[in-house]
Amino acid sequence: MEESRGRVTREGIRIYDPQEFEGMRVAGRAAAEILDAVTPHVVPGTTTAAIDAFIEDEVKRMGVTSATIGYKGYRHASCISINHVVCHGIPGPKVVKDGDIMNIDVTVIVDGWFGDSSRMYVAGTANRKAERLIDVTHDALMVGIEAVKPGNTFGDIGHAIQTFVEGNRMSVVRDFCGHGIGRVFHAPPNVLHYGRAGSGAVLEEGMIFTIEPMVNLGRPETKVLSDDWTAVTRDKSLSAQFEHSVAVTADGVEIFTLSPKGIFHPSKR
Repeated sequence: MEESRGRVTREGIRIYDPQEFEGMRVAGRAAAEILDAVTPHVVPGTTTAAIDAFIEDEVKRMGVTSATIGYKGYRHASCISINHVVCHGIPGPKVVKDGDIMNIDVTVIVDGWFGDSSRMYVAGTANRKAERLIDVTHDALMVGIEAVKPGNTFGDIGHAIQTFVEGNRMSVVRDFCGHGIGRVFHAPPNVLHYGRAGSGAVLEEGMIFTIEPMVNLGRPETKVLSDDWTAVTRDKSLSAQFEHSVAVTADGVEIFTLSPKGIFHPSKR
């Protein structure tokens, strides 16, 4: 795989050339198309294994590569995190019930570029608290993305998200964060979803990373189960997450993982 011709900052963050963004556009769109396609399959009575099997079939049909199958021993084409699962939920025989909410996270590789995105789904009809959690989490992601422009800092992104979430009397998970992406799956920087305005590395044109806030209805603490993957809320409160892959442009931000069908938020479906 050919390395980017761009430079690396003193914080270890790779700067990609603007012409390289096209590879991320293709990979990001592929991930978003898969997340669009899975929408009608999230229904009461199915299993998370069946949802993942559909996603794996879509990966094969599109002729792209799953970044998660084989990653550190992981065997699935997606992570599916239901209700109080914060992230990295493993697909399996669990039957989906009416009112369940879930995050589905997909990463694919296209010509060496990684497209990474996740979004929330509702099986049947969610209750009002779950709906509001999803709304706040989605809007927190977009608030964070609005802070992306040259001259701002990664702390500005985290501060914007934290301020918005806590203003809605919910909590931001501290134990997981966004990450650099591009021709590698995970790279510097760690993109925190909380923090102090003006802190952290300065954003520069050509940086590519994910923003993926996890928001809990209750307290922010999490724990990882004995499978070494599944993270859950310690207080069993509901959790939600949305994720986009983005780049800093000359005058702002480009989102690579927008939904082609305009259904990134479940209320649009």
